[in-house]
Amino acid sequence: MQVHEAMSTAVVQLGPDHTLRQAAALMARRKVGSAIVADPDGAGIGIITERDILNAIGTDLDPDAERTADHITWEVVYASPTWTIEEAAAAMVRGGFRHLVVLDGDDVLGVISVRDIIRVWVSTTILA
Repeated sequence: MQVHEAMSTAVVQLGPDHTLRQAAALMARRKVGSAIVADPDGAGIGIITERDILNAIGTDLDPDAERTADHITWEVVYASPTWTIEEAAAAMVRGGFRHLVVLDGDDVLGVISVRDIIRVWVSTTILA
């Protein structure tokens, strides 16, 4: 199975000036564990995750004052929609992360997460 068949297209997209509270609220509302942060005038496309927000709050930073730009990963590993889910899983293991932004050229198509991969593997092996 390829990444485009397993990825989530319910992607939350933010700007670099959103607060951590705004990011957390949008992610909670959409029931996702990450959001894409697009900075067209700066570093390009980054990602912020639940863990990034928890780390900031856990070190007593103010979620209403802190901006996403200061807490995201800009050095994102991108997945191709034509990768296999095994390739995506291997990239996650190598990088130590749970989400990959799926790009087609410069276009964000979605995000594939560990949860997506597990869902596919369970439905094709255990439930088949």
